Amino acid sequence: MIGFVVHYQHQRNNTSKSVFVRQMMNDFDSIETKIHKVEQDIRKNHETIREIKKILRRIAGGDKSGINKLKHLFDREDHEHIQKDKEVVENVLKHELDSVQHAPRAEVLLPDGICPAFKTQAKSDIMIRKVYDTLAFDNIDGGVWKQGWNITYDPKQWDNTEKLQVFVVPHTHNDPGWIKTFVNYYQQQTRSIFENMVEQLELKKEMKLIYAEMSFFSLWWDEISPEKRKRVKTLIEKGQLEIVTGGWVMNDEANAHYFAIIDQLIEGHLWLNGTLGVKPQASWSIDPFGLSPTMAYILKKMGFKDMLIQRVHYSIKKHLAKSKELEFMWRQEWDNTGRTDIFCHMMPFYSYDIPHTCGPDPKVCCQFDFRRLPGLRYSCPWKIAPVPISEDNVASRAETLLDQYRKKAQLYRQNILFVPLGDDFRYLNIFSLLS
Repeated sequence: MIGFVVHYQHQRNNTSKSVFVRQMMNDFDSIETKIHKVEQDIRKNHETIREIKKILRRIAGGDKSGINKLKHLFDREDHEHIQKDKEVVENVLKHELDSVQHAPRAEVLLPDGICPAFKTQAKSDIMIRKVYDTLAFDNIDGGVWKQGWNITYDPKQWDNTEKLQVFVVPHTHNDPGWIKTFVNYYQQQTRSIFENMVEQLELKKEMKLIYAEMSFFSLWWDEISPEKRKRVKTLIEKGQLEIVTGGWVMNDEANAHYFAIIDQLIEGHLWLNGTLGVKPQASWSIDPFGLSPTMAYILKKMGFKDMLIQRVHYSIKKHLAKSKELEFMWRQEWDNTGRTDIFCHMMPFYSYDIPHTCGPDPKVCCQFDFRRLPGLRYSCPWKIAPVPISEDNVASRAETLLDQYRKKAQLYRQNILFVPLGDDFRYLNIFSLLS
């Protein structure tokens, strides 16, 4: 087998590029045709020689010495013939290769729009693909934090000059497709959530809420009055209502084709920009079952500043949490310059609901999910129910909650802690927002 390596350089002139490529392909086709013809001639000659041997053996009529002489003669002739064939092939190849190598060199290589990756190894502190090879992916019971360990902290690490800043942000995750139909989800749950959102955000000027799925939001927008639309725009302008990601849905990343991902992002962003003049800056991916670097790349190309992810395997979360690397710049594996870097916040615990976001102990966090108060529809699986907050218990309850915040803060490098407060189709009624 003969391998050909032809080096080209890049040329901007597309016409010259095409002509040169066609000429090169014709040259290679010519070489291939001639090689094929030589091979056919060689096979034909060998077949002729074998046939002559058979005929001579019959003529010899059993004379072993004569047969041996003929065998010696034809073996020698075969060798000489093969040697000549080899010389013919080498001469043909030398002539054709010389003509190719001395042809005028054009700057060509790849079709327009193709970006070659000459170096495939990114320069990064952590190569997550290699981390997978080091983890056992076992299921060790970590205590109250099942997938982690018992977190401790020094209370003296915070003082009047070094405070822990906690940002508690309500959110609601509204699946366009899950158990109910899209229309039923909207009519039975989502519409009321939007109505309550407007009322409560206007009453509580310090309160904020983040929302992602534009398919529901656009449906509601078409129904509300011009006066309410103006109120919603005011909440967005003030930063009380933040649209995150802004896709038509919160897309799957593990199985979806990149075209489908881009398509639904375009759908949501066209609506947002054309209707509200909004361009989301942060991505919010709390429920997709698996995270793709393709999504991070697309978000970066779209101009996003940062992103949040949740459903990562607990072994990966534990590994990154131990070295306080749950916040990082996500870089593509083929990127050697950092141009694809995007800031990423990874949520540390099992889920994005309230029992798993205030800190490592879900039985404690669940006590602050007041939708689970005794007598209501939901309860805490850990058998410790929330209690209403009063003047008598507010101090002790605050200390209990603060303890969870401080433990969670040990998993990050900064004294700034993000605590999402929400769940699927959350804040369906006024009570849940008030609480």
